[in-house]
Amino acid sequence: MRNRVISGKTLICGVIGDPIEHTMSPVMHNAAFSELGIDYVYLPFRVRKEELGKAIAGARALNLAGLNVTIPHKVSVISFLDELDPLAEKIGAVNTIVNDNGVFRGYNTDATGFLQALLDKGVKPEDKKVVILGAGGASRGISFILAESGANLVILNRQLEMGWAENLAREISQAFEKETKALELNDENLAMVLEGVDILVNSTSVGMSPDIDETPVPARLLKSTPVVFDIVYNPIQTRLRREAQAAGAKTISGLDMLAWQGALAFEKWTGLKAPLELMKKEAIKVLEGEN
Repeated sequence: MRNRVISGKTLICGVIGDPIEHTMSPVMHNAAFSELGIDYVYLPFRVRKEELGKAIAGARALNLAGLNVTIPHKVSVISFLDELDPLAEKIGAVNTIVNDNGVFRGYNTDATGFLQALLDKGVKPEDKKVVILGAGGASRGISFILAESGANLVILNRQLEMGWAENLAREISQAFEKETKALELNDENLAMVLEGVDILVNSTSVGMSPDIDETPVPARLLKSTPVVFDIVYNPIQTRLRREAQAAGAKTISGLDMLAWQGALAFEKWTGLKAPLELMKKEAIKVLEGEN
């Protein structure tokens, strides 16, 4: 934000969540605004659960141009919006809000960002067998966008949270008229479902800093997995990706998804093509500074 002049014409975007200290969105978006020379600024706002309605009302009153939404508000924010993009409505979660002349419209660029990161690496999900680890909020968006793209899914989740996986699999099966299986995440089931798999997606937090020596999949089970997408981006190189690469797999980083979801939000707010590589580079600087 060097040499930035904030004026009465400056448009404001931001991110709401709790906690918010970890977000890399401000550094990515402010670098992008500066690069394109447009009069926007991006700010983080800590918003507690009980204050969410007031925060959205405040954003309306202040005429904010747009918001990103992070944990724990991606589902509960929907009730405060005017319209939903069809994909966000299917997923039941929003991470991007656009103020369209006073109409607050919700989108899910987490899902579309994941898909763009996949396509950007030359991987097309249509008719592919995809194994997804986890059934939380991230998995939900990823599962829906993959099913919409024609993939065949198997969802694995920890025993204590199997209800989430079963519900998600049922919703996808009904929405897309395609059988989606839900299984407990254990070594036996992993070995079974990874036979003939095309894409493995880790949507859990296993391997995230500071637990960088953990992995959701034993290395011995990665020998016949062509593509591994780990949405964890801190550390940049997870143990899962490192061991998958050693086994000959093409791997995709959570950093790619992070940059793409930010770029797609940027484009919805500004109508301009986002400087994707710059946004990714700025996020890497922050991550390398933390480690």
